[in-house]
Amino acid sequence: MGRPERGALRPLALLALLLLLRLQHLAAAAAADPVLGGQGPAKECEEDQFRCRNERCIPSVWRCDEDDDCSDHSDEDDCPKKTCADSDFTCDNGHCIRERWKCDGEEECPDGSDESEATCTLGTCRGDEFQCGDGTCVLAIKHCNHEQDCPDGSDEAGCLQGLNECLHNNGGCSHICTDLKNGFECTCPAGFQLLDKKTCGDIDECEDPDACSQICVNYKGYFKCECYPGYEMDLLTKNCKAAAGKSPSLIFTNRHEVRRIDLVKRNYSRLIPMLKNVVALDVEVATNRIYWCDLSYRKIYSAYMDKASDPKEQEVLIDEQLHSPEGLAVDWVHRHIYWTDSGNKTISVATVDGGRRCTLFSHNLSEPRAIAVDPLRGFMYWSDWGYQAKIEKSGLNGVDRQTLVSDNIEWPNGITLDLLSQRLYWVDSKLHQLSSIDFSGGNRKRLISSTDFLSHPFGIAVFEDKVFWTDLENEAIFSANRLNGLEISTLAENLNNPHDIVVFHELKQPRAADACELSAQPNGGCEYLCLPAPQISSHSPKYTCACPDTMWLGPDMKRCYRAPQSTSTTTLASTTTRTVPATARAPGTTVHSPTYQNHSTETPSLAAAVPSSVSVPRAPSISPSTLSPATSNHSQHYGNEDNKMGSTVTAAVIGIIVPIVVIALLCMSGYLIWRNWKRKNTKSMNFDNPVYRKTTEEEDEDELHLGRTAQIGHVYPARVALSLEDDGLP
Repeated sequence: MGRPERGALRPLALLALLLLLRLQHLAAAAAADPVLGGQGPAKECEEDQFRCRNERCIPSVWRCDEDDDCSDHSDEDDCPKKTCADSDFTCDNGHCIRERWKCDGEEECPDGSDESEATCTLGTCRGDEFQCGDGTCVLAIKHCNHEQDCPDGSDEAGCLQGLNECLHNNGGCSHICTDLKNGFECTCPAGFQLLDKKTCGDIDECEDPDACSQICVNYKGYFKCECYPGYEMDLLTKNCKAAAGKSPSLIFTNRHEVRRIDLVKRNYSRLIPMLKNVVALDVEVATNRIYWCDLSYRKIYSAYMDKASDPKEQEVLIDEQLHSPEGLAVDWVHRHIYWTDSGNKTISVATVDGGRRCTLFSHNLSEPRAIAVDPLRGFMYWSDWGYQAKIEKSGLNGVDRQTLVSDNIEWPNGITLDLLSQRLYWVDSKLHQLSSIDFSGGNRKRLISSTDFLSHPFGIAVFEDKVFWTDLENEAIFSANRLNGLEISTLAENLNNPHDIVVFHELKQPRAADACELSAQPNGGCEYLCLPAPQISSHSPKYTCACPDTMWLGPDMKRCYRAPQSTSTTTLASTTTRTVPATARAPGTTVHSPTYQNHSTETPSLAAAVPSSVSVPRAPSISPSTLSPATSNHSQHYGNEDNKMGSTVTAAVIGIIVPIVVIALLCMSGYLIWRNWKRKNTKSMNFDNPVYRKTTEEEDEDELHLGRTAQIGHVYPARVALSLEDDGLP
């Protein structure tokens, strides 16, 4: 072929240029218009939500919380700077640090503004420094030390020489008087503190709840730590260790299995295999039983620990009126189980055999999750990670409900109780924090704040001086010191969706008397449920009675009664059985007042009673039982036509409804087949707080690595190369 001439290429080049310009125009329009960009109409958010640049909707309270909730940082753009306290220094980027950290030679502000030349100007000295006359700074201890440290000698100006104030009445000090080159100073011995500038008073070290591992006894000038019965003091660490009972162990669930880790022997075992979707569990140590909730089957089960692996030994306790049971707790004293249901928005209680149950709370619950009980004092505690996140408390019988934590809390997942120190611990998966409060909601303390070790924590447990928690993103179990949050270590890793976790040891569930059994009458005289009452004071009742959801307590507060029939039901019954008024009958006839329940049997008798010469015009408002013979004949004729028309309409309706029902069944079958296929081929989470619902069951299992560090007494394992695959476990 010959080479094309240059003039023939010009139209093609012009056409290509026009096409390129058109494509650029379309790309710009698509970027500006989400419809042209293929994204569809812009997503509308609710009034209480914030719209991200990526069109995602998040709660408005999450904006400017220093957490990237939009995944594109748009919720943290254009946020006002924080207002620091008067005792803090405000960095140029808005962060707050302690005022005394300013100009100390170390950069505490992320932008280094606390050590900048503009901040640390000449003449600004720290609290432990003395400012010379020329603006320079020297250490305060060099003031009046008989040596010239300031260039202008101002550090020695005005200093008294040779006067010892401590020689006269000990300087007025109650304990120790120290003579200084410029004046004197009163100090106190160990265990005492200055109440004013001269008087010393005893320090009550026991005011600090973490001063001792368990019991703190204050003495004048010192304090002493002791342990509760069943525990012994570790002479090296000064911590209380369990001395009674068997080795403590951790029991946790990864949705489709329940596993056990011995904290002393470092071995592990599988307790319950082949589960569907278990995220909540608890144990009853005295009876060696384990309880768990299955979200897929919507049931609560129980079994003996040594037989739980056998499906035949697994007892179904609750299998009705369950939607999403996410939290479970066992009252080992009164032998009840308590659970939360985020689907039904309820908190319920039942006997341990599931025979008797009732709902305690069904209002003001958004997303109830974890639940823990204190049967010794008659209280229960639960977390709610809904829009108004909070931790609440009430009696085990559902009375005296109160909120313990409602501020600085977002996603409180797991909670646990330390009955000895009377403190509640919880993990927040949005704030990435582990915190604690006392049982009254006071003395709040943030132990750990870390996006590394608390990426998405779920379950939490506490025993001795250790706190344990599971983390979904890290797929691991961690531990730390419960007193100060230090000594963080990885107990087990490479887990698959670790969720709830509990400690199995007899000291975790101390024995106590069942108030309902101490009564002279069985079950406290209650006909249905006997529930322990919160022990607020010495005058508090020991228990109260409760009835099933469909019944109410009687005047004696012990027996249960069903609700009386409502007024509307009684009225309806009387209306449907009323008789025809005498004014409706035809003139000269005798009516036997038939009811509305059977017109066809009464009409013939009425027709026979009316003379044939009497003719009454048919009125639509007259009942068939009161018509004259002539009118009755017309009524019969019209009735036949109505029957024919009714049959035609019925046939037409059936002809329409039946195909619709068939099509709906086919569509439902297709949807179920598609959903089953999607479950087998999709692995993704469907919501912001991924804790229990999955679109598929993972076929690949995990490895569990355990370890131990050398310490005195029984210790908790760190990571070692122990794998479940070695014993044939998946």
